[in-house]
Amino acid sequence: MRIAVLGADGYLGWPTALHLSARGHDVIGVDSLVRRRWDEECGTDSLTPIASIGDRLARWQAESARKVGWHQIDLCDAAAVERLIRTTAPDAIVHFAEQRSAPYSMISPRHGVETQVNNVVGTLNVLYAVRDLAPDCHLIKLGTMGEYGTPNIDIEEGFIEIDHNGRRDRMLYPKQPGSIYHLSKVHDSHNLDFACRIWDLRATDLNQGVVYGTTTDETALHPQLITRFDYDGIWGTVLNRYCVEAAVGEPLTVYGRGGQTRGFLDIRDTVRCIELAALNPPAAGEYRVFNQFTEQFSVLELAEKVEHARAAHGLPTTIRHVPNPRREKEDH
Repeated sequence: MRIAVLGADGYLGWPTALHLSARGHDVIGVDSLVRRRWDEECGTDSLTPIASIGDRLARWQAESARKVGWHQIDLCDAAAVERLIRTTAPDAIVHFAEQRSAPYSMISPRHGVETQVNNVVGTLNVLYAVRDLAPDCHLIKLGTMGEYGTPNIDIEEGFIEIDHNGRRDRMLYPKQPGSIYHLSKVHDSHNLDFACRIWDLRATDLNQGVVYGTTTDETALHPQLITRFDYDGIWGTVLNRYCVEAAVGEPLTVYGRGGQTRGFLDIRDTVRCIELAALNPPAAGEYRVFNQFTEQFSVLELAEKVEHARAAHGLPTTIRHVPNPRREKEDH
């Protein structure tokens, strides 16, 4: 298959591009490299050293004898997106190319607007280009479990059966996003559903939990192929933060009571799920949603796991509860 990976320089996009390339697919990497600029803006950096995109691509070709194509464009540039789809004619598009940090989206009005424009407008441009130039192309979009929020009912996969006043219908599951970022992902999901219903496109929305890890079979081949490990308060996940705090001898900082429970999955499962979705596309006009995670932990349980792992090596660790900077349910 010819597969375009949007956001191919990012934490998940890079290992996904390599995984698909290693499986024999013709992969086109697409990115604006804005994630690197956001690091400069925020004064943050990956703990793992990230090579330039040119060095990354050259190293992959040297290690695998396979080539990943490259296009540097901004998805908010509609003309550039149209040129990309017209010239590459992909069978599938894997879309990671969004601002993915909830804290970043909440820093200021500018950051919130930037997040919404980057994510929603970029995805709309992709949908229009696919509609007009590649209507049989399968769009695989990275969503998030955070779209659902923490309702006091079971979370279904994208849709819910509703009985109301004697009639029944299958509708999109109601969403309760907790940040401007998560709200942008809800808008994306609605736009994908619309494009499938009205334009007969085909799309898969993968609502992922929190991803952990940096190693796949492909990224392990050479240090220049490693993906990001973010641990700061803007880009880092809670598990990464705990691991770094423990490594430098700092207390593990648990937000609030620590009952916030989320789904988690290994990065190796992410890349496998992407390929599985690509190999099994939905029918024309079908909007398909999968919730993607393998385990559930509260943030306190994660801290205790890190504490126990350290204790097994005779290393003391303390857990400290701190005021929660987020407005969220701490027990659910």
